[in-house]
Amino acid sequence: MNFDEFKKVSSKEWKQKIQYELDGEDYSNKFIWKSLEGVDVKPFYHHDDDKVKVSIDHRANSWKIGHSIYVNNEKNANSKAIKLIKKGVESVKFIINNPKISIPKLLSGININNTRIYIYTGFLDSNFLKKFESKNFKTKNSIFILNDPIGILARNGNWYNNSFIDNKIISDSIINLNHLGGVISVDTGLYQNAGAGMAQQLAYGLAHANEYLNNFKNKINNSIVFKFSLSGNYFFEIAKLQAFRIIWDSLTKHHGNDINCHIVSSPSKRNKTIYDYNINILRTTTECMSGILGNSDTIMNLGYDEIYKKNNAFSERISINQLLILKHESKFLENINPTEGAYYIESITHKLANKALLIFKDIEKKGGFLKLLMNGMIQKNIRNQAELEKSYYKNSKKQLLGIHLNPSNKIKMNDELEFYPFLKSNKRKTLIRPILERRIAEDIEKTFLNNE
Repeated sequence: MNFDEFKKVSSKEWKQKIQYELDGEDYSNKFIWKSLEGVDVKPFYHHDDDKVKVSIDHRANSWKIGHSIYVNNEKNANSKAIKLIKKGVESVKFIINNPKISIPKLLSGININNTRIYIYTGFLDSNFLKKFESKNFKTKNSIFILNDPIGILARNGNWYNNSFIDNKIISDSIINLNHLGGVISVDTGLYQNAGAGMAQQLAYGLAHANEYLNNFKNKINNSIVFKFSLSGNYFFEIAKLQAFRIIWDSLTKHHGNDINCHIVSSPSKRNKTIYDYNINILRTTTECMSGILGNSDTIMNLGYDEIYKKNNAFSERISINQLLILKHESKFLENINPTEGAYYIESITHKLANKALLIFKDIEKKGGFLKLLMNGMIQKNIRNQAELEKSYYKNSKKQLLGIHLNPSNKIKMNDELEFYPFLKSNKRKTLIRPILERRIAEDIEKTFLNNE
C-alpha cells in the first residue's frame, strides 16, 4: 500500500470534522482539558500544530542502569557493588557520610572505565575531595562527585559549612578535579517531591544551576549532574526532561560555554503509597520508562517498599530486574530517538520549556534563585503549587489507586512499618526555611493506620 495515494488531511479539517460530529456541543469544553501544569491538552495532534521542531541530542539507547549503596565501611560497600555489577548494574551511586572512607578501597576491583560512579556525601570537605586528585583518577571521567551546596541549603535550611567555605571548596574542586566527569550537581528532585509543578522544577533547576555558572564563571569545563524525580504523568515527564535539555542549551550558549547536561532520573516518592504497595512496582516501571524516553544518562529505580522498609534483597532484586527488562527485553536499545515525530510529546515539550523560561527570567529579574530561596519566595511558590495539586485529589480530578480509588480495609500495615514513613518534625535552628518533601497519601494513610 502506498500512503501517498491518500489525501492529506490538515489539522483544521480534522477539527471541523470533530466539531460536526459534536452536534452543537463546544469543541473546547468537550475535549480540551487543562493539566495541573497549566498546559491545554487537545484530543489530537498534527504535524502542522507546531512549526518549530524539537531539536536535542537524543541518546535514548545509551542510558545506564544505576543503583545506590550506603557506605558504612569500604569492604562491605565494595563487595555489594561488585555483586550488583555482575547482576547487570552499570552505574553505582555511593552515599558516604564519613570523610575518612578510603576511596581506593571502596572502588577496588571495579572497572571504572565500564562502570559509571557517582559519589554523594553528606558533607563538603576539601581533604576528602583531595583523594580524587590521585594519579589513579586522572583519566576517570566516569566518576561524578555530587556536590550541591545550594541543594543542601534548600533541603536542610543550612549550608554544608557556610556560604564562603562551601564556595571556596567547590571552586578549588572545579580546578583540581577537572579530570573527573563532574564535581557539581543540581537536585531538582527535591522540588518535585515537595510538590512543585513541572515548569517550576525546570525553572528552579535552571536558576539553581545558573547560580553556579555565575559564581564560577568559565571555570567549569565538564558536566553538571542534574537529578530529576519523575511522577506518573508519563508523557509529560518525557517532555519535561526533553524540555530541560533545550533550555539548558539556551542558558549555556548565553554564558558562552558548552557544559554537558548529565541527567540522573529516579521515580518520585511523592506518589508512592504504603497501602497496596505492590502498585508501586507499576508506578516505578512507567516512571523509569519516562526517564529512558526523556533521554536520561542514568536511571536509578526506587524500591517498591523503600518508603517504609529498610533495604532488603528482595526489593532490591525487583527494582534492578525492572530496569534489566526495560533495557534488554523491551527493545529500549534499538531506537536512538523513539519519541521523534510524536507530535503530542513535542507540543508539551515546547510548552513546558516556554513556561519554564518565563519563570526563570522572572527569578533572574528579582535577583536570582539564591536570593529568592533566602527570602522564602521559592518555598512559598512550591507550597502553593502543592496545595493546588492537593485540591485535585480532594476533588477527585486525580486519584491514587489503593488510596483514593479502591482502598482496601483488609490490608494491615502497622506491623509492616520498619521506620516512620511520614514527614518528621525536627525543630532546629536553620538559616532559611527548608523545602520539605511530602507524599500525597500521607494524611489518608495516617487515618488508615489509626483505624486498623
